[in-house]
Amino acid sequence: MRRPAARHRSAALQREAAEPESQKAIGPTAELCYQPSMIADDAALSDPPPSDTGLPPSPFGTHQIPHRSGEPVWVFGYGSLMWNPGFRFVDRRDATLYGYHRRFCVYSFRYRGTPEAPGLVLGLDRGGSCRGVAFKIAPEDKPLALQYLWDREMVNGVYRPTEVRLRITSAPDWNHEHSVIDASTFVVDRDHQQYCPELSPDTAATLIATRRGQNGPNADYLLNTVAHLTAAGITNTALHRLAARVTAISTELDTHSD
Repeated sequence: MRRPAARHRSAALQREAAEPESQKAIGPTAELCYQPSMIADDAALSDPPPSDTGLPPSPFGTHQIPHRSGEPVWVFGYGSLMWNPGFRFVDRRDATLYGYHRRFCVYSFRYRGTPEAPGLVLGLDRGGSCRGVAFKIAPEDKPLALQYLWDREMVNGVYRPTEVRLRITSAPDWNHEHSVIDASTFVVDRDHQQYCPELSPDTAATLIATRRGQNGPNADYLLNTVAHLTAAGITNTALHRLAARVTAISTELDTHSD
């Protein structure tokens, strides 16, 4: 599968991927590596007309999501896809992905931040594990569903389509040997300018608590994500602890502003 170019400056900022626990991340660490000089002008933030998927078409063209012709495909959701897939599916199972974890590792220049003061949104980064949802898409539904996913996720190249192996955790009707499946998902591209290496918990919490974008406060995005994870039975994660820090910082800031 040909990997799309990750850094098309004029297209990179049209919008972040749809809004959208972790084990401890494995990889390099850095504090706020983002540089405002990387950002294109504001004209790059305008949306093109919707495509057949109902979304603005991806600047990376036709989807390149791994799948086998004539067969169903499983897709792994770890963020908003879990509760808002947006495509037709024929089966849905709780699943765990090993080797990646859910983290606020993508700078948001538009919806939850600005080019001058970027927020953070979710991505799948290397290391640990991640509980999420696997969706099975029938062969006849693949063309529209996979293009929809491509248009939704491949807006600026910060994510890349990847085939992964999942363990299905809600399959009492499956035997054990069939509980491991191949699926497609989107992982963060660590070479992209919007990738954010791991921050200290306090630094990440302060950033999220103080940033705001077109869709509102960055904190709302985190708290909404945590609420949906809790409703799905995914609790006591790194995101829950991050949300507690953000809430405490927001409360302190409100107190000082009175």
